[in-house]
Amino acid sequence: MDFVWALAGLAILVAAGDVLVRGAVNLSLKLGIPALIVSLTVVAFGTSAPELLISVFAVIEGAPGIALGNVVGSNIANVLLVLGLPALIAPIITRDYDTRKSFLTMLAATALFMILCFSGPIRWPHALALLAGLALMLGDAIRGALRERAAARVTLDETLDQVDPAAHWGRTLGYIAVGLVGLPLGADLLVDGASGIARAAGISETVIGLTLVAIGTSAPELATSVMAAWKGRADVALGNVIGSNMFNLLGIIGVAGLVGPIPVGAEMTSRDLWVMLAAALLLAPFVFHGWRIGRRWGLGLTGAYGAYVVMLLG
Repeated sequence: MDFVWALAGLAILVAAGDVLVRGAVNLSLKLGIPALIVSLTVVAFGTSAPELLISVFAVIEGAPGIALGNVVGSNIANVLLVLGLPALIAPIITRDYDTRKSFLTMLAATALFMILCFSGPIRWPHALALLAGLALMLGDAIRGALRERAAARVTLDETLDQVDPAAHWGRTLGYIAVGLVGLPLGADLLVDGASGIARAAGISETVIGLTLVAIGTSAPELATSVMAAWKGRADVALGNVIGSNMFNLLGIIGVAGLVGPIPVGAEMTSRDLWVMLAAALLLAPFVFHGWRIGRRWGLGLTGAYGAYVVMLLG
């Protein structure tokens, strides 16, 4: 039954996250907030809501290992799996897009997170430092977007997949209500199920967070990157991974750390944090030299992730 609860919770999370984003985007545009700003704030926060709720509920329910494992595992999966699998379908061409600044910001966020983990457990002062980093990142992103708009390189009516022009106020508010109810329900079920699986199998909660929960919560990013690769939009695929990783480190653990202390285990500091850093650094040649992420790289990245999971469960 623990597997059933975990899968049910994951399904509810994915569905609730999707309808919450749709409702929030439609509401923002109805209120006159530009689509460009919505895409950088509402959509970014909404698509990460499942991970956020899981981590908060994990801390509340006394399973903080799931919270930390979820974030670190998701960042590893985002690079190795979320870029690896789409590259098996279609090559990701990176030379035409400049993601250097975002990549360096992600590395800075990774370094800050690791420093705080090594001085852990993560408590409210650490959490505030992470949230301050998130505020700086979002402020810089919004200023950059406004400069792009002023230079006429983007428009206010850019298309967002989550927009439903025909949605009336009732449907928009209904989306938001369903999302707000479904997210905590799904998070509660998934954390309960994952904790039960860990206890029954004699596996630590951190390992469950690094594998089952991390892969599950990376599913939306994986779907987005597959479609982006298929359409030849490397900027979307890379930007999706880099942005998600930054928010995971700064926002999710930042909020969860305010709820309660998050212990950092010895295996996390001796192995998993370093794997996360190595995965992040793997992006450097693609970002700075425009290497194509072809099928060989896709196979290598996916194989590396498989080897990491086997090592965790071995």
